[in-house]
Amino acid sequence: MIDDKIKEIRDFCVKNTNQSNIEKYSRYFKDGFDSYGIDNNIYQAQKELWIEKWHNEMTIENYLDLGDKLVKTGKFEEISFAISFIKSKREDYTESTFDRVGCWFDFGIRNWGNTDVLCMLVLSSFLIDKIVDFEKLKEWTAADSQWKRRAVAVTLVELVKTGLKPSDAIAVIEPLMMDKSEYVQKGIGTLLRGLWKNYPTEIEHFLLKWKDKCGRLIIQYSTEKMDKEYRKKFRKAK
Repeated sequence: MIDDKIKEIRDFCVKNTNQSNIEKYSRYFKDGFDSYGIDNNIYQAQKELWIEKWHNEMTIENYLDLGDKLVKTGKFEEISFAISFIKSKREDYTESTFDRVGCWFDFGIRNWGNTDVLCMLVLSSFLIDKIVDFEKLKEWTAADSQWKRRAVAVTLVELVKTGLKPSDAIAVIEPLMMDKSEYVQKGIGTLLRGLWKNYPTEIEHFLLKWKDKCGRLIIQYSTEKMDKEYRKKFRKAK
């Protein structure tokens, strides 16, 4: 069953390959963009068709097995399909599902695009639905994969919309404040910028604590919505 679906998915991807789209979007992925270049409208329509068609046939375990094989290819659209299939089974999530999906960073996810969509559509739901706690997510701060480490912050970005408290966020991301990856730094900065809108005092206090030690992209992204003159207080001391 899984192998048949793999073939169907790949046949669709190959049939809808668009070289001009690959060239168009490659500029956003400086570390490489392994893609079929499928037009988004075509991708979205097919994704919904398969999810509806396979709803009663595929369990979440089936989709995890399918997802493992799709993600291992490193192909952007195949990974995107895997993410959407898992999203469709949100009511069946368990802590083991979180761990299993987390392994995708270890053997297939290699760009910010797949990372951020996985965080937005899937990983954030585990915390929102209280299937895993913040400490479980914090374990990923020690991951070898920069994308898995980035996922820590980007997953929390979604929780800002549901009332994430600065104390909870800071406890999770603080181990990453010295991270050298630009993608991790950007993820942290985006999270802190979102929290700053509602909790300026707490976030500014945290930034002042770290401004002379952490990566500059964290400060740049965190403060970009502040007044130009006000931002100067967060410059690294000479």
